[in-house]
Amino acid sequence: MSFVVIVPTLNAGSLWLKWIEAYKAQSQLPDSILIVDSGSVDETVKESKRAGFDIRIIKSADFDHGGTRQKAVNDFNSYDYAVLLTQDAVLSGEESIANLLSYFSDAEVAAVCGRQLPRKSAKPIEAHARIFNYGPESYVRSIGDAKDYGLKTAFISNSFAAYRISALKEVGGFQDNVIFGEDMYVAAKLLIKGYKVAYAADACVCHSHGYSVLQEMKRYFDMGVFHAREPWIRKELGGAEGEGVKFVVSELKYLFGHSFLCIPEGIMRSLLRYTGFRLGLMERKLPLRLKRAFAMNKGYFKQ
Repeated sequence: MSFVVIVPTLNAGSLWLKWIEAYKAQSQLPDSILIVDSGSVDETVKESKRAGFDIRIIKSADFDHGGTRQKAVNDFNSYDYAVLLTQDAVLSGEESIANLLSYFSDAEVAAVCGRQLPRKSAKPIEAHARIFNYGPESYVRSIGDAKDYGLKTAFISNSFAAYRISALKEVGGFQDNVIFGEDMYVAAKLLIKGYKVAYAADACVCHSHGYSVLQEMKRYFDMGVFHAREPWIRKELGGAEGEGVKFVVSELKYLFGHSFLCIPEGIMRSLLRYTGFRLGLMERKLPLRLKRAFAMNKGYFKQ
């Protein structure tokens, strides 16, 4: 079994040394590791070279969530698997990569998503998002599960995921020029093709974001834009509205037990998440200046 680890970077900061340490402690290391850096001005490239990683430098303007990753994968078409990580997803436990890859023992599994644990400094709202979306039970799903799980059937995150390269190539790889969700795009394609997508609760990284209220709204706007421009995903798998209600109820229960004073903020965030998503779905009716104002990925909206 041959595999490559691919990591896009940009000013990874002091966490990068911890990332490298956790990576080197893995029980199963790849045949190759490629760092695709898009213009770091800190020590990211220097520390990556010191660690013995292969480095590819690209212009910041040329970075694309889907296209950049696919170009990297294309250089390893003779390999069996590609493990994708982000610079802020620190491997947790020496068996993380090995456990992730073990799900490929099922020949029908084409993609596997690892579990993301909240960082130690995570506040309650941030922690709950990881607890809700990344539970302690592993599973494997196929297109037949869409009737029960809707969009969650294609749940995956390139912060820590692995793909069977031959299957990825079969469905055309990661899409260029998507504002968000290049991972879900591919997972949906794989499911429709007849493959399975797995969630590995025993393959963990420490990774969460302390988004501000406004940043979270912008993230959900981008999500709405993605689904507006790729309507076939919701058509094939179903929507996620029911899952959104479950999330809100779960968050309120969690905050009631862990941080009662955060409940007003949780309610406000829920309203803004929904508002951002709905605005994203109708983005074609919005003027360019508003799209850029609402978007987290502003570079997606070009003149």
